[in-house]
This record gives sequence, C-alpha cells and structure tokens, in this order.
Amino acid sequence: MGEPSPAPTLRLPFSVDAYDAAPIVTERLVLRPLSENDVADVYEYQRLDEVLRFIPWPRRTAQEGAEHTRKRAGMRTLAADSDAVFFACVLPGEPSLFGDGGDRVIGDVMLRLSDADNADVEIGWVFHPDFAGRGYATEASAAVLALAFEQLDAHRVHAQLDPVNTASAALCTRLGMRHEGTTRETFYDKGAWSDSAFYGILRSEFDAR
Repeated sequence: MGEPSPAPTLRLPFSVDAYDAAPIVTERLVLRPLSENDVADVYEYQRLDEVLRFIPWPRRTAQEGAEHTRKRAGMRTLAADSDAVFFACVLPGEPSLFGDGGDRVIGDVMLRLSDADNADVEIGWVFHPDFAGRGYATEASAAVLALAFEQLDAHRVHAQLDPVNTASAALCTRLGMRHEGTTRETFYDKGAWSDSAFYGILRSEFDAR
C-alpha cells in the first residue's frame, strides 16, 4: 500500500484586505472586495425578479438592500466554517450607478468556507442579467476559483444551485465542475420548495486542467 495522503490544510485565516489595493485583473474585469459604496450597483440586480427567482434572497427595499450589501461588504475574512467573502466584479468603462464617476459593479462572486477540516470551499455568483451572454460570469468565477485553489489551498470547491437555473449549471460545467447529484425539495423559498443541484471540482482536477 502507498503512503496515506496528508490531511488537507487551508491557509487560514484568509483576508481579502490585500485585494483592495491589488485587485484581481482579468481580461475584461477588475475583481475587488465588495464595498459599502457598491449599494446602488448591487441593488440594480438584487431587486430583479429574474435574479431573485434563483437566489434565496427576499425582496428588499432600496434601504434594506443597502444594509444587506454593507453587511456582506463587512465580511472580509475566512477563518471558521460558514465565513464568507465577496468579490465585486467591476466592468471598466461602464459608469457606476452610484454617480461617483467610478466603474460599475455588474455582479459579485462569493467564497464560503464550507468545511475547514476537509478543505472544502463553496463558490457562488450573481450577475446583472443585462450583462449575460458575454462570458463575464465565467471570467470572474474562473478567477475566484483559481484563488480558492492557489491561495486558499482548497482540496475541493463546490457550488449549490437550483437545477432550474440552467445558466449557472452550464457555468459550472465550463469551470470544470462535475454534477455530483441533486437533492429534492431541500429548501423552501418564496412559497415553494426547490431542489438543490451540487457541482464540484477537486484540486487534482483543477491542476489537470
């Protein structure tokens, strides 16, 4: 028998503070920590029925949406299970709705520490539908996925989504994630039960790509 594999160890705590000054720059986007100054841009997609259909967010007023964005913006460190951080996806040249002369946030990508003992991290995303079909979500999510493996040293990254959300399912496939299974009626939201589809990718699979 071969030698047993070493126990997975995440590089914790992981803070996004460094990405304020040195954001992730992809071919077309700039990814930086979500900020409380992003409330207007985020609410523009947070309020849409076609977005809320697939995300377990309640319908919020503009004030409630601002409070929610500020709360998420304050989550900047992964240290214990259920901790999360959020990267704002900024499109250079597209004016922010905040009116400060900055560039617009068209979506955000989350990393959540699911199981530190087993180096398992969850990834999630939400984007304004006006920017769909151009590859922005794939570009941003691929960069954050790489961060999870290369900076956090994750063993596994997974995504959980409503299987009706075929766009996100296709994005998972483009990221190299496999459909690992679907559980039935796992959460109740907006007056109805929804299934949960699980997709995952291992460090070995990521490295092979």
